[in-house]
Amino acid sequence: MSKIHFISLGCPRNLVDSEVMLGIVLQAGHEIAERVEDADFLVVNTCGFLEASRQEALATLEKLINNKKPQAKVIVAGCMVKDHQKKLFPDEVHYFLGSGDAESILEAITSEERGEKIGSVKSYLEAGEIPRTLSTPPHYAYLKIAEGCRKGCAYCSIPKIKGPLRSKPPEQILKEFRALLARGVQEIILIAQDLGDYGKDINTSLTSLLRELLKVEGNYWLRLLYLYPDEITDELIELIKNNPRICPYLDMPIQHINNDILKAMRRHTTGEEIKQVISRLRDQIPHIHIRTSLIVGFPGETQAHFNQLVDFIQKHPLNHVGIFTYSREEGTTAAKMDNQLPESVKKKREQRLAAVQKKIVHKLGKKMVGQEMDVVIEGYHPESKLLMIGRHSGQCPEIDGQVIINDGEKVTAFGQRYRVKITDVAGYDLVGIVLSKLKSKLPLPLLK
Repeated sequence: MSKIHFISLGCPRNLVDSEVMLGIVLQAGHEIAERVEDADFLVVNTCGFLEASRQEALATLEKLINNKKPQAKVIVAGCMVKDHQKKLFPDEVHYFLGSGDAESILEAITSEERGEKIGSVKSYLEAGEIPRTLSTPPHYAYLKIAEGCRKGCAYCSIPKIKGPLRSKPPEQILKEFRALLARGVQEIILIAQDLGDYGKDINTSLTSLLRELLKVEGNYWLRLLYLYPDEITDELIELIKNNPRICPYLDMPIQHINNDILKAMRRHTTGEEIKQVISRLRDQIPHIHIRTSLIVGFPGETQAHFNQLVDFIQKHPLNHVGIFTYSREEGTTAAKMDNQLPESVKKKREQRLAAVQKKIVHKLGKKMVGQEMDVVIEGYHPESKLLMIGRHSGQCPEIDGQVIINDGEKVTAFGQRYRVKITDVAGYDLVGIVLSKLKSKLPLPLLK
Protein backbone atom coordinates (compact mmCIF):
# COMPACT_ATOMS: atom_id res chain seq x y z
CA MET A 1 0.00 0.00 0.00
CA SER A 2 1.06 3.60 -0.67
CA LYS A 3 1.91 6.50 1.62
CA ILE A 4 -0.06 9.66 0.84
CA HIS A 5 0.54 13.28 1.87
CA PHE A 6 -2.44 15.67 1.82
CA ILE A 7 -2.47 19.47 1.64
CA SER A 8 -5.81 21.28 1.79
CA LEU A 9 -5.89 24.93 0.75
CA GLY A 10 -8.65 27.51 1.09
CA CYS A 11 -11.85 27.43 3.11
CA PRO A 12 -13.36 24.89 5.54
CA ARG A 13 -15.59 23.60 2.71
CA ASN A 14 -12.45 22.52 0.88
CA LEU A 15 -11.17 20.97 4.10
CA VAL A 16 -14.28 18.77 4.37
CA ASP A 17 -13.68 17.50 0.81
CA SER A 18 -10.06 16.75 1.74
CA GLU A 19 -11.23 14.85 4.83
CA VAL A 20 -13.48 12.72 2.62
CA MET A 21 -10.56 11.87 0.32
CA LEU A 22 -8.46 11.14 3.40
CA GLY A 23 -11.13 8.79 4.75
CA ILE A 24 -11.44 6.94 1.43
CA VAL A 25 -7.70 6.27 1.10
CA LEU A 26 -7.38 5.15 4.73
CA GLN A 27 -10.35 2.81 4.36
CA ALA A 28 -8.63 1.30 1.33
CA GLY A 29 -5.57 0.49 3.43
CA HIS A 30 -3.21 3.28 2.41
CA GLU A 31 -1.15 5.21 4.94
CA ILE A 32 -0.75 8.92 5.62
CA ALA A 33 2.71 10.40 5.18
CA GLU A 34 3.39 13.31 7.51
CA ARG A 35 6.46 14.40 5.54
CA VAL A 36 6.56 15.25 1.83
CA GLU A 37 9.80 13.30 1.42
CA ASP A 38 8.17 10.05 2.60
CA ALA A 39 5.10 10.17 0.33
CA ASP A 40 4.37 8.01 -2.71
CA PHE A 41 1.50 10.33 -3.65
CA LEU A 42 1.02 14.02 -2.87
CA VAL A 43 -2.54 15.37 -3.03
CA VAL A 44 -3.17 19.12 -3.18
CA ASN A 45 -6.77 20.31 -2.90
CA THR A 46 -6.70 23.77 -4.46
CA CYS A 47 -8.75 26.94 -3.97
CA GLY A 48 -9.38 29.16 -7.00
CA PHE A 49 -11.61 31.82 -5.47
CA LEU A 50 -9.16 34.74 -5.60
CA GLU A 51 -5.88 35.49 -7.36
CA ALA A 52 -4.08 35.29 -4.00
CA SER A 53 -5.53 31.79 -3.47
CA ARG A 54 -4.39 30.67 -6.90
CA GLN A 55 -0.89 32.01 -6.31
CA GLU A 56 -0.76 30.13 -3.01
CA ALA A 57 -1.72 26.91 -4.81
CA LEU A 58 0.95 27.40 -7.48
CA ALA A 59 3.62 28.14 -4.87
CA THR A 60 2.58 25.06 -2.85
CA LEU A 61 2.72 22.82 -5.93
CA GLU A 62 6.10 24.12 -6.99
CA LYS A 63 7.52 23.49 -3.54
CA LEU A 64 6.10 19.95 -3.45
CA ILE A 65 7.48 19.13 -6.89
CA ASN A 66 10.93 20.33 -5.87
CA ASN A 67 10.97 18.43 -2.56
CA LYS A 68 9.22 15.12 -3.32
CA LYS A 69 11.14 11.93 -3.98
CA PRO A 70 11.69 11.33 -7.71
CA GLN A 71 9.18 8.51 -8.13
CA ALA A 72 6.39 10.17 -6.10
CA LYS A 73 3.27 11.23 -8.01
CA VAL A 74 1.31 14.46 -7.64
CA ILE A 75 -2.50 14.62 -7.69
CA VAL A 76 -4.21 18.00 -7.96
CA ALA A 77 -7.86 18.41 -6.96
CA GLY A 78 -10.30 21.20 -6.24
CA CYS A 79 -11.49 24.53 -7.58
CA MET A 80 -8.56 25.41 -9.84
CA VAL A 81 -8.58 22.22 -11.90
CA LYS A 82 -11.32 22.98 -14.39
CA ASP A 83 -10.38 26.51 -15.45
CA HIS A 84 -6.68 26.75 -14.59
CA GLN A 85 -5.30 23.29 -15.37
CA LYS A 86 -2.68 24.58 -17.81
CA LYS A 87 -1.10 26.66 -15.03
CA LEU A 88 -0.92 23.74 -12.58
CA PHE A 89 2.37 22.23 -13.83
CA PRO A 90 0.55 19.65 -16.01
CA ASP A 91 3.80 17.95 -17.05
CA GLU A 92 4.51 17.19 -13.39
CA VAL A 93 1.00 16.11 -12.34
CA HIS A 94 -0.09 12.47 -12.42
CA TYR A 95 -3.84 13.06 -12.13
CA PHE A 96 -6.36 15.89 -11.96
CA LEU A 97 -9.64 15.68 -10.01
CA GLY A 98 -12.41 18.26 -10.44
CA SER A 99 -13.93 19.94 -7.40
CA GLY A 100 -16.96 17.63 -7.61
CA ASP A 101 -14.93 14.43 -7.93
CA ALA A 102 -13.43 13.88 -4.47
CA GLU A 103 -14.73 10.30 -4.34
CA SER A 104 -12.55 9.38 -7.34
CA ILE A 105 -9.33 9.72 -5.32
CA LEU A 106 -8.65 5.96 -5.44
CA GLU A 107 -9.01 6.00 -9.20
CA ALA A 108 -6.34 8.69 -9.32
CA ILE A 109 -4.01 6.73 -7.04
CA THR A 110 -4.38 3.36 -8.79
CA SER A 111 -4.15 4.69 -12.34
CA GLU A 112 -0.98 3.59 -14.09
CA GLU A 113 -1.31 6.38 -16.63
CA ARG A 114 -1.66 10.09 -16.25
CA GLY A 115 -5.26 11.22 -16.44
CA GLU A 116 -8.10 13.30 -15.12
CA LYS A 117 -11.63 13.01 -13.74
CA ILE A 118 -13.50 16.28 -14.15
CA GLY A 119 -17.25 15.69 -13.99
CA SER A 120 -20.08 18.04 -14.85
CA VAL A 121 -20.95 18.59 -11.16
CA LYS A 122 -18.85 21.54 -9.99
CA SER A 123 -18.93 20.91 -6.23
CA TYR A 124 -18.94 17.93 -3.90
CA LEU A 125 -21.55 16.93 -1.32
CA GLU A 126 -21.31 13.70 0.66
CA ALA A 127 -24.16 11.24 0.23
CA GLY A 128 -24.71 7.87 1.88
CA GLU A 129 -22.02 6.09 3.86
CA ILE A 130 -18.93 7.97 2.70
CA PRO A 131 -15.89 7.62 4.98
CA ARG A 132 -14.41 10.82 6.34
CA THR A 133 -11.35 11.24 8.54
CA LEU A 134 -11.30 14.45 10.56
CA SER A 135 -8.16 16.56 10.31
CA THR A 136 -9.32 19.11 12.89
CA PRO A 137 -8.66 18.65 16.62
CA PRO A 138 -11.02 15.99 18.04
CA HIS A 139 -13.32 18.46 19.82
CA TYR A 140 -14.58 20.38 16.75
CA ALA A 141 -15.52 19.64 13.15
CA TYR A 142 -17.12 21.24 10.12
CA LEU A 143 -20.38 19.98 8.65
CA LYS A 144 -21.06 21.09 5.07
CA ILE A 145 -24.80 21.36 4.45
CA ALA A 146 -24.85 22.86 0.94
CA GLU A 147 -22.66 23.78 -2.00
CA GLY A 148 -22.92 26.33 -4.80
CA CYS A 149 -24.52 29.76 -4.69
CA ARG A 150 -27.58 31.50 -6.10
CA LYS A 151 -26.64 35.10 -5.24
CA GLY A 152 -24.66 36.32 -8.25
CA CYS A 153 -22.62 39.10 -6.61
CA ALA A 154 -20.76 41.18 -9.18
CA TYR A 155 -17.28 40.55 -7.77
CA CYS A 156 -17.61 36.82 -7.04
CA SER A 157 -16.58 33.83 -9.13
CA ILE A 158 -18.05 31.19 -6.79
CA PRO A 159 -21.20 30.49 -8.88
CA LYS A 160 -18.93 29.89 -11.87
CA ILE A 161 -16.56 27.68 -9.87
CA LYS A 162 -19.04 25.83 -7.64
CA GLY A 163 -22.25 25.98 -9.67
CA PRO A 164 -25.81 26.63 -8.46
CA LEU A 165 -27.12 25.97 -4.97
CA ARG A 166 -27.33 22.29 -4.00
CA SER A 167 -28.62 21.56 -0.51
CA LYS A 168 -27.86 18.33 1.29
CA PRO A 169 -31.03 16.46 2.39
CA PRO A 170 -31.83 16.99 6.09
CA GLU A 171 -31.74 13.25 6.81
CA GLN A 172 -28.16 13.04 5.48
CA ILE A 173 -27.12 16.04 7.58
CA LEU A 174 -28.68 14.50 10.69
CA LYS A 175 -26.83 11.24 10.03
CA GLU A 176 -23.50 13.05 9.75
CA PHE A 177 -24.32 15.24 12.76
CA ARG A 178 -24.99 12.22 14.97
CA ALA A 179 -21.86 10.49 13.67
CA LEU A 180 -19.71 13.49 14.61
CA LEU A 181 -21.20 13.64 18.11
CA ALA A 182 -20.62 9.90 18.50
CA ARG A 183 -16.93 10.50 17.79
CA GLY A 184 -16.78 12.93 20.71
CA VAL A 185 -16.96 16.15 18.70
CA GLN A 186 -18.29 18.90 20.97
CA GLU A 187 -18.48 21.82 18.53
CA ILE A 188 -20.03 21.39 15.09
CA ILE A 189 -19.66 24.26 12.65
CA LEU A 190 -22.28 24.41 9.89
CA ILE A 191 -20.84 25.66 6.61
CA ALA A 192 -21.97 26.37 3.06
CA GLN A 193 -21.30 29.07 0.49
CA ASP A 194 -24.44 30.68 1.92
CA LEU A 195 -26.09 29.07 4.95
CA GLY A 196 -29.19 31.25 4.70
CA ASP A 197 -30.13 29.85 1.30
CA TYR A 198 -30.00 26.30 2.60
CA GLY A 199 -33.03 24.29 1.55
CA LYS A 200 -34.49 26.74 -0.96
CA ASP A 201 -33.91 24.16 -3.70
CA ILE A 202 -35.42 21.24 -1.75
CA ASN A 203 -38.38 22.91 -0.03
CA THR A 204 -36.96 23.32 3.46
CA SER A 205 -35.03 25.98 5.40
CA LEU A 206 -32.12 26.61 7.74
CA THR A 207 -34.38 27.19 10.75
CA SER A 208 -36.22 23.91 10.09
CA LEU A 209 -32.87 22.10 9.92
CA LEU A 210 -31.64 23.72 13.14
CA ARG A 211 -34.77 22.63 14.97
CA GLU A 212 -34.18 19.03 13.88
CA LEU A 213 -30.53 19.13 14.92
CA LEU A 214 -31.40 20.57 18.33
CA LYS A 215 -33.64 17.55 19.00
CA VAL A 216 -30.43 15.52 19.27
CA GLU A 217 -29.42 15.45 22.93
CA GLY A 218 -25.97 16.49 24.04
CA ASN A 219 -23.90 19.29 25.51
CA TYR A 220 -22.53 20.54 22.19
CA TRP A 221 -21.97 23.88 20.50
CA LEU A 222 -23.53 24.62 17.09
CA ARG A 223 -21.84 27.42 15.14
CA LEU A 224 -23.21 29.14 12.02
CA LEU A 225 -20.89 30.49 9.32
CA TYR A 226 -21.71 32.61 6.26
CA LEU A 227 -25.19 34.12 6.67
CA TYR A 228 -26.09 37.16 4.57
CA PRO A 229 -27.85 40.11 6.28
CA ASP A 230 -31.09 39.61 4.33
CA GLU A 231 -31.31 36.08 5.74
CA ILE A 232 -31.14 37.08 9.42
CA THR A 233 -34.84 36.69 10.12
CA ASP A 234 -36.71 37.25 13.39
CA GLU A 235 -37.31 33.50 13.46
CA LEU A 236 -33.58 32.77 13.30
CA ILE A 237 -32.75 35.41 15.91
CA GLU A 238 -35.35 33.92 18.25
CA LEU A 239 -33.92 30.44 17.71
CA ILE A 240 -30.38 31.56 18.58
CA LYS A 241 -31.61 33.61 21.54
CA ASN A 242 -33.52 30.72 23.11
CA ASN A 243 -31.07 27.86 22.46
CA PRO A 244 -27.79 28.06 24.39
CA ARG A 245 -26.31 25.26 22.29
CA ILE A 246 -26.31 27.60 19.26
CA CYS A 247 -23.26 29.82 19.71
CA PRO A 248 -24.19 33.51 19.98
CA TYR A 249 -22.04 34.13 16.92
CA LEU A 250 -22.77 34.97 13.30
CA ASP A 251 -20.43 35.29 10.33
CA MET A 252 -22.42 37.81 8.29
CA PRO A 253 -20.55 39.12 5.22
CA ILE A 254 -21.74 42.64 4.38
CA GLN A 255 -18.84 43.73 2.09
CA HIS A 256 -19.66 47.47 2.22
CA ILE A 257 -22.10 49.99 3.68
CA ASN A 258 -22.50 52.60 0.93
CA ASN A 259 -25.68 52.07 -1.09
CA ASP A 260 -24.10 52.91 -4.45
CA ILE A 261 -21.33 50.39 -3.90
CA LEU A 262 -23.72 47.74 -2.56
CA LYS A 263 -25.91 48.18 -5.65
CA ALA A 264 -22.90 47.92 -7.96
CA MET A 265 -21.86 44.77 -6.08
CA ARG A 266 -25.35 43.33 -6.72
CA ARG A 267 -25.92 42.85 -3.02
CA HIS A 268 -29.46 42.35 -1.76
CA THR A 269 -29.41 44.78 1.16
CA THR A 270 -28.95 48.51 1.62
CA GLY A 271 -26.69 50.11 4.19
CA GLU A 272 -29.73 51.07 6.26
CA GLU A 273 -30.99 47.49 6.27
CA ILE A 274 -27.58 46.20 7.35
CA LYS A 275 -27.56 48.62 10.31
CA GLN A 276 -31.08 47.54 11.24
CA VAL A 277 -30.05 43.86 11.26
CA ILE A 278 -27.07 44.61 13.50
CA SER A 279 -29.28 46.61 15.88
CA ARG A 280 -31.84 43.79 16.06
CA LEU A 281 -29.14 41.26 16.81
CA ARG A 282 -27.59 43.43 19.53
CA ASP A 283 -31.00 44.19 21.07
CA GLN A 284 -32.21 40.58 21.12
CA ILE A 285 -28.88 38.86 21.85
CA PRO A 286 -26.72 41.43 23.69
CA HIS A 287 -23.77 39.03 24.07
CA ILE A 288 -23.67 38.03 20.39
CA HIS A 289 -20.35 38.21 18.52
CA ILE A 290 -20.65 39.33 14.90
CA ARG A 291 -18.02 38.62 12.28
CA THR A 292 -18.08 40.16 8.82
CA SER A 293 -15.99 40.63 5.69
CA LEU A 294 -15.45 43.98 3.96
CA ILE A 295 -14.10 44.77 0.49
CA VAL A 296 -12.16 47.97 -0.11
CA GLY A 297 -11.22 49.30 -3.52
CA PHE A 298 -14.25 48.03 -5.44
CA PRO A 299 -14.51 49.71 -8.87
CA GLY A 300 -15.86 53.23 -8.47
CA GLU A 301 -15.27 53.40 -4.70
CA THR A 302 -14.49 57.04 -3.96
CA GLN A 303 -12.73 58.42 -0.92
CA ALA A 304 -16.16 59.50 0.36
CA HIS A 305 -17.51 55.95 -0.02
CA PHE A 306 -14.51 54.60 1.90
CA ASN A 307 -14.87 57.24 4.63
CA GLN A 308 -18.48 56.12 5.07
CA LEU A 309 -17.23 52.56 5.63
CA VAL A 310 -14.76 53.75 8.27
CA ASP A 311 -17.49 55.76 9.97
CA PHE A 312 -19.77 52.73 9.93
CA ILE A 313 -17.43 50.36 11.79
CA GLN A 314 -16.74 53.09 14.36
CA LYS A 315 -20.42 53.71 15.06
CA HIS A 316 -21.50 50.05 14.72
CA PRO A 317 -18.53 48.13 16.17
CA LEU A 318 -18.19 44.52 15.06
CA ASN A 319 -16.23 41.89 16.97
CA HIS A 320 -14.34 40.35 14.08
CA VAL A 321 -13.72 41.87 10.63
CA GLY A 322 -11.91 40.34 7.67
CA ILE A 323 -10.74 43.09 5.29
CA PHE A 324 -10.02 42.28 1.65
CA THR A 325 -8.79 44.40 -1.22
CA TYR A 326 -10.96 43.98 -4.31
CA SER A 327 -9.64 41.24 -6.61
CA ARG A 328 -10.47 41.62 -10.32
CA GLU A 329 -11.68 38.11 -11.15
CA GLU A 330 -11.97 37.15 -14.81
CA GLY A 331 -15.53 36.35 -15.89
CA THR A 332 -17.21 38.41 -13.18
CA THR A 333 -19.37 41.46 -13.83
CA ALA A 334 -17.17 43.71 -11.74
CA ALA A 335 -14.08 42.82 -13.77
CA LYS A 336 -15.61 44.65 -16.76
CA MET A 337 -16.55 47.78 -14.80
CA ASP A 338 -14.96 51.18 -15.37
CA ASN A 339 -13.11 53.08 -12.66
CA GLN A 340 -10.88 50.21 -11.52
CA LEU A 341 -8.70 51.45 -8.65
CA PRO A 342 -4.89 51.19 -8.47
CA GLU A 343 -3.52 48.52 -6.14
CA SER A 344 -1.74 51.22 -4.15
CA VAL A 345 -5.07 52.89 -3.31
CA LYS A 346 -6.65 49.55 -2.34
CA LYS A 347 -3.74 48.68 -0.07
CA LYS A 348 -3.77 52.08 1.62
CA ARG A 349 -7.49 51.78 2.35
CA GLU A 350 -7.07 48.24 3.66
CA GLN A 351 -4.36 49.38 6.07
CA ARG A 352 -6.41 52.36 7.23
CA LEU A 353 -9.51 50.24 7.89
CA ALA A 354 -7.46 47.56 9.66
CA ALA A 355 -5.92 50.16 11.97
CA VAL A 356 -9.37 51.48 12.91
CA GLN A 357 -10.70 47.95 13.48
CA LYS A 358 -7.75 47.05 15.71
CA LYS A 359 -8.66 49.92 18.07
CA ILE A 360 -12.31 48.78 18.05
CA VAL A 361 -11.33 45.21 18.94
CA HIS A 362 -9.17 46.46 21.81
CA LYS A 363 -12.03 48.60 23.14
CA LEU A 364 -14.51 45.69 22.90
CA GLY A 365 -12.00 43.42 24.61
CA LYS A 366 -11.53 45.84 27.49
CA LYS A 367 -15.28 45.67 28.14
CA MET A 368 -14.93 41.92 28.67
CA VAL A 369 -12.27 42.23 31.37
CA GLY A 370 -13.72 40.94 34.64
CA GLN A 371 -16.34 38.77 32.94
CA GLU A 372 -16.58 35.02 33.48
CA MET A 373 -17.29 32.75 30.51
CA ASP A 374 -17.08 29.18 29.24
CA VAL A 375 -13.89 28.56 27.27
CA VAL A 376 -12.76 25.40 25.49
CA ILE A 377 -9.04 24.95 26.27
CA GLU A 378 -7.40 23.69 23.09
CA GLY A 379 -3.73 23.29 23.90
CA TYR A 380 -0.48 24.92 24.85
CA HIS A 381 0.43 28.30 23.44
CA PRO A 382 2.78 27.83 20.45
CA GLU A 383 5.36 30.11 22.06
CA SER A 384 5.39 28.66 25.57
CA LYS A 385 4.07 25.68 27.52
CA LEU A 386 3.64 28.02 30.45
CA LEU A 387 0.60 29.40 28.61
CA MET A 388 -2.47 27.74 27.09
CA ILE A 389 -4.93 28.85 24.43
CA GLY A 390 -8.69 28.46 24.16
CA ARG A 391 -11.83 29.97 22.66
CA HIS A 392 -15.13 31.20 24.02
CA SER A 393 -18.35 30.73 22.06
CA GLY A 394 -17.86 34.04 20.26
CA GLN A 395 -14.60 32.92 18.68
CA CYS A 396 -14.44 30.60 15.65
CA PRO A 397 -11.44 28.31 15.09
CA GLU A 398 -8.64 29.53 12.82
CA ILE A 399 -10.11 32.92 11.90
CA ASP A 400 -10.82 34.80 15.16
CA GLY A 401 -8.83 35.75 18.22
CA GLN A 402 -8.28 33.41 21.17
CA VAL A 403 -8.22 33.38 24.95
CA ILE A 404 -4.69 33.11 26.33
CA ILE A 405 -4.65 31.23 29.63
CA ASN A 406 -1.82 32.37 31.91
CA ASP A 407 -2.95 30.33 34.91
CA GLY A 408 -3.96 26.84 33.82
CA GLU A 409 -3.30 24.84 36.98
CA LYS A 410 -6.87 23.55 36.99
CA VAL A 411 -6.71 22.32 33.38
CA THR A 412 -6.56 18.53 33.35
CA ALA A 413 -7.48 17.89 29.71
CA PHE A 414 -7.54 19.69 26.39
CA GLY A 415 -10.65 19.90 24.22
CA GLN A 416 -12.82 20.52 27.28
CA ARG A 417 -14.71 23.56 28.56
CA TYR A 418 -13.67 25.48 31.65
CA ARG A 419 -15.00 28.51 33.47
CA VAL A 420 -12.56 31.34 32.81
CA LYS A 421 -12.28 34.88 34.15
CA ILE A 422 -11.01 37.45 31.65
CA THR A 423 -8.22 39.56 33.13
CA ASP A 424 -6.71 41.48 30.21
CA VAL A 425 -6.51 42.08 26.44
CA ALA A 426 -3.55 41.26 24.21
CA GLY A 427 -4.04 42.55 20.67
CA TYR A 428 -6.89 40.58 19.11
CA ASP A 429 -6.80 38.06 21.99
CA LEU A 430 -8.16 37.99 25.52
CA VAL A 431 -6.20 36.87 28.59
CA GLY A 432 -7.77 34.84 31.38
CA ILE A 433 -7.39 32.48 34.33
CA VAL A 434 -9.20 29.18 34.78
CA LEU A 435 -11.67 29.11 37.67
CA SER A 436 -13.10 25.60 37.34
CA LYS A 437 -13.77 22.74 34.96
CA LEU A 438 -17.23 22.33 33.49
CA LYS A 439 -19.08 19.05 33.11
CA SER A 440 -17.56 17.16 30.20
CA LYS A 441 -17.67 13.82 28.44
CA LEU A 442 -14.53 12.86 26.52
CA PRO A 443 -11.29 14.30 27.95
CA LEU A 444 -8.21 14.66 25.78
CA PRO A 445 -5.05 14.08 27.85
CA LEU A 446 -2.53 16.85 28.27
CA LEU A 447 0.43 16.54 25.89
CA LYS A 448 3.74 16.11 27.70
